[in-house]
Amino acid sequence: MNSAPTPASPARRHATVPPWRNVRVLRVAGQLVVVVVVLVIVLVLLNNLTTAMARSNLTFGLDFLRTTAGFEIAETPIPYSATDSYGRAFAVGLANTMVVSIVGIVLATILGVVVGVARLSRNWLVNRLTAGYVEIMRNTPLLVQLVLLYAVFLQLPSVAGSISLPGSIFLNQRGLFLPRPEREPAFGAWLGLVVLAIVVAVALRMVASRREAAGRPGYRLGLVGLVALVAIPAIGWFALGVPIRLDPPVLERFNFVGGMNLSPEFSALLIGLVIYTAAFIGEVVRGGIQAVRRGQIEAARALGLTENQTLRLVIFPQALRVIVPPLTSQYLNLAKNSSLAIAIGFPDLFAVSRTMANQTGQSVAVIVLVMATYLSISLVTSLLMNIYNRRVQVLEA
Repeated sequence: MNSAPTPASPARRHATVPPWRNVRVLRVAGQLVVVVVVLVIVLVLLNNLTTAMARSNLTFGLDFLRTTAGFEIAETPIPYSATDSYGRAFAVGLANTMVVSIVGIVLATILGVVVGVARLSRNWLVNRLTAGYVEIMRNTPLLVQLVLLYAVFLQLPSVAGSISLPGSIFLNQRGLFLPRPEREPAFGAWLGLVVLAIVVAVALRMVASRREAAGRPGYRLGLVGLVALVAIPAIGWFALGVPIRLDPPVLERFNFVGGMNLSPEFSALLIGLVIYTAAFIGEVVRGGIQAVRRGQIEAARALGLTENQTLRLVIFPQALRVIVPPLTSQYLNLAKNSSLAIAIGFPDLFAVSRTMANQTGQSVAVIVLVMATYLSISLVTSLLMNIYNRRVQVLEA
């Protein structure tokens, strides 16, 4: 009696497949081939680079960072003089880039959220004005905008005819003059109260979130935390004395004395980066808000929430999960676009590095150092935004 042949097991069938027909083997082999080709190309390029540098009596190294720079830098957020090293000069350029990037990200985010919400306004004039702003900013090169803004600053009145703005703010050819905050003896104690208020507010918010997750009301705890965040620093301000005093700029014979001066180069760069990036952030915010389901908005209105409450409590918390990933790209673009400062004479990281390369002859080393620095800034920014994005996703879920 003949028995029917039993089908081979999957493992047995897999073992009989020759390697050149095995999908897994072919995938691994293909990846190895790509890696080898890339390594060969990199080695050939490095060999050509080292050969060309040796032919020109050039060396690759960072020892020059310890030698004296010998050039001045117009704007120095950290102490610097021409007798300092190239490493110190590089740090000054990095500090300038970080200042304009951080301040630009904060201001561009605020303006971008306003633009994104205004793009959805039912008011025809507001909607059309913001739409025109977005289209103009997004469809003209940033470099052209920076040069135009710098030219506008150069056409401002002289110091004697400065444009006076509310709050002891003055605008002229030499830039923007603002009151400078000065610390008072009570600043340290007041800062401690601010930290305490933040800790209390965060702790109460976490407890409120846990109560809400357990199905119990936690709104009051969150409200108490918000009140504490404002009340504790306010009470400390009056109880300990004024912790911060504003030193306003005062016009004397030839220039302003006191206060804080933002140069035309810094002002033009900051304004240009903010208004350019805010246009893209506005579209990101608009898309995120429109991604929220219509039923959520209708449910909020059915509960009696106002437009502001609906936007703050319902729409934005859900829209953040859509907004944050593309928002990270805009932050990275702002930091990298700050290198266009060289066109208007602001001593950022790239501008200072170019001077270093011209004086030392270490062009390749300086360029690699600049690229590594920008890469580090981008990776740190991405890391922080990814952490926040995961937090938003957890809260939304």
